[in-house]
Amino acid sequence: MIFLKTDEEVEIMRQNATTISRILAEMAKILKPGMTTLSIDHMCKQMILDEGGIPTFYNYHGYPHNICASVNEVVVHGFPNKTELKEGDIISLDLGITKNGYVGEHAYTFVLGESTKENLQLVKVTKESLYKGIEKAVVGNRIGDIAYAIQDYTEGKHGYGVVRELVGHGLGKTMHEDPNVPNYGRRGTGMQMKENLTIAIEPMINLGKKNVYTESDGWTVKTKDGKPSVHFEHNVCVKKNKALILSDFSIIEAAEKTNANLNTSYEAL
Repeated sequence: MIFLKTDEEVEIMRQNATTISRILAEMAKILKPGMTTLSIDHMCKQMILDEGGIPTFYNYHGYPHNICASVNEVVVHGFPNKTELKEGDIISLDLGITKNGYVGEHAYTFVLGESTKENLQLVKVTKESLYKGIEKAVVGNRIGDIAYAIQDYTEGKHGYGVVRELVGHGLGKTMHEDPNVPNYGRRGTGMQMKENLTIAIEPMINLGKKNVYTESDGWTVKTKDGKPSVHFEHNVCVKKNKALILSDFSIIEAAEKTNANLNTSYEAL
């Protein structure tokens, strides 16, 4: 079932999404080699609680942590753990807050220190593909238009692997609503979008092949070839001429630039 939101509901969701953006920005200020993702999980949980919300991910279908921390070949749903981050790691932090009856949740990928040009290029292209998809999230377009835009840019133009098993989704009172929003597909197919449909668009793009598998924990998804994967996600509201982005990468990007341990050189590629 599709739930179109009122403007008031969209505003609550925008506030929640930007709260997650602020928390990710705080993480961007302090991320460094030697930190553990479990410590990041604890910090994010406390910041969500301090905002008067609850961590959306905790116990969601039994998920045992507050955030997903996916490093290198982990595509999504990485369990926070005590392994220390190291120079060259690529890490996606994905987290959510439930507050005032609605969910805000999104993801951002960081690069710690020096990395290869091909890894940096993957980060750049995946991030750009997110905005290619968002451009299509307007009234009258179809879900397939978003999917095609992302796939054409990442797989068609750059030869990357677009994950099929995991997709974006509707967002609202729960973290996953209809419709599914794939990162692959054909233009002109799928549901036609109406105003104030709220969705999470989240390209999950592999440096190598598209194939993935799930670890025995039932959650952690990894690339089959062991090559890195990158994940960016925005919360978006469909509008008539231009989509309204509810989350805010600009504050995360500003924070990244203050941290000498993070590599943002991909922006200049």
